[in-house]
Amino acid sequence: MRISLLALLLIPVLAYADEKPLLLQKPAVSAKQVAFVYAGDIWLVDRAGGDARRLTAGVGLESYPVFSPDGEQIAFAGDYEGNLDVYVVPAAGGVPRRLTHHPDPDVPVAWTPDGKSVIFRSPRTSYARFLRLFSVPVEGGQPTELPLPQAEDGSLSPDGKHIAYVPLSNKPQFPGNFRPIRNYRGGTASPLWIADLSDSSITVVPRTNSNDFNPMWIGDRVYFLSDRDGATTLFSYDPASKEVKRVLDPGESDIKSASA
Repeated sequence: MRISLLALLLIPVLAYADEKPLLLQKPAVSAKQVAFVYAGDIWLVDRAGGDARRLTAGVGLESYPVFSPDGEQIAFAGDYEGNLDVYVVPAAGGVPRRLTHHPDPDVPVAWTPDGKSVIFRSPRTSYARFLRLFSVPVEGGQPTELPLPQAEDGSLSPDGKHIAYVPLSNKPQFPGNFRPIRNYRGGTASPLWIADLSDSSITVVPRTNSNDFNPMWIGDRVYFLSDRDGATTLFSYDPASKEVKRVLDPGESDIKSASA
């Protein structure tokens, strides 16, 4: 099995040598394209490089793009009517279609492996300041809450029976000015857990006060970002052997986001 994994630094990127840096954010990758946020809109560019094209141009903020498994659709958070909701749009272009309708903010984090539903985070059923994960059919319908007490990010196993997820985090989960503290080791340093969705039983990925986040379930392994060895870099976890391995050596700068 060939695994394609792309980890991207969220730093100012030079589009051309004679132009000013562009702050490109929230990258997501498919087999052929990279989606990213720039100036409140979502843009696409081929993985081989080339000119980027703007996919959305609404009057509100568009952010947090997530490709469907086949790369044909992109879920994103759109602030079109004074509130963040989940929308989908064809990667080839078209009119965004709204999936959620709730006064609390909804932000997509993943798709189900069959591409039929979008997983999103929201405080819509929370009684305090924590988030939960929900799924909503891409064809429309009522959201369903995943059987987790709280969760902020997640990635389903290929069979859809388990989810690698972050129960709590000190990182911003919605657009805004909040910034996490680098190398934070306090009570909200984010762990990574794996839940069996049939009974909500939990397996804890081994760590010692590190910030583990951005899970990506690929084949029989879970890839994630962590600052356990210094600057944030890429690690993998084998649910069968319970072994954590570092995939990339730490650099001088943190890897802010990864997509697979």
